[in-house]
Amino acid sequence: MPQTLEGRTANRGGTAKKDIYTILRSQILNGIKKPGERLAIDSLKSEFGTSVTPVRDALQMLNQEALVTIKPRSGYFVAKITLKELRDMLDLREILELAAVERAAMKISEEQINGLRAVHAGYTGEDDSSYTRYTDENRNFHCMVAEASENSELVISLSRLLDRLGRFMVIRHAGHELQQLHEPLIERLEAHDVDGAKKALMQELTETRIAIMERVMHEEAAFWHLGGGSSEQ
Repeated sequence: MPQTLEGRTANRGGTAKKDIYTILRSQILNGIKKPGERLAIDSLKSEFGTSVTPVRDALQMLNQEALVTIKPRSGYFVAKITLKELRDMLDLREILELAAVERAAMKISEEQINGLRAVHAGYTGEDDSSYTRYTDENRNFHCMVAEASENSELVISLSRLLDRLGRFMVIRHAGHELQQLHEPLIERLEAHDVDGAKKALMQELTETRIAIMERVMHEEAAFWHLGGGSSEQ
C-alpha cells in the first residue's frame, strides 16, 4: 500500500517536501519503487495530497543523491545502474574508506570514538522502516570515521558514494549484525592501531561486497536489469 502524508503536511511546503523525500527515499532503498520506474509528478501529488512544488523539490533532492534520474521532456525515473558501475563503486568505496581509516586511526579523539559507539539504535526488525534506518546508520558510521581523518573532501566524496550504494546496502539485510560488524573497527581505532583498523575495515568491506554481488547476481538480477553498458533510461 502506498505511503501517504495522511494530511499531516499538506499546508506546510517545507515540511511536506522533507516528508515526501523521506518516504520516496525509503521506497527506493527498499525496492518498492523499482529501477527505471517513472515517478509521475501528478500521481505523486495526488498520493501525498500536496501541491506540485514540494513533490518536485523532493525529487530534486533524490536526484542529488543519484537515486532519481531526470530526463528532459520525459520526467523523473528511479535511477538504474549497470553491473560495471556497481563494481566500480564498490572498488571506489574500498579506496576511499581505506584512506579515511588510515588517517582516522592516527587522529581520532575519544569523543569521536564515543560518537561511533552511539550511532546504532539497535535491531528492531525486518520492516522497511528498520532497514532504511540501518542503512542510514551504516552510512553515518562510515562518514564519521572519514570525518576523523580531517579531510573534508574525502568526507564529501564518500558520503555521495554511500548515498548511491544505499539501495545495495539495504538488500544485504545486515541489520541484525551491523553493530557487531563495526565493533572491531571501533576497538582498533580507539587503540590508534592503523594496520588493525585497516584489517577490520577490509573484513567488513569484503563481506559486504560478497553479500551484495551474490544477492544482485543470483536473486535480484531480473529486478535490477543489470548489464555491462550504459545506465541510460
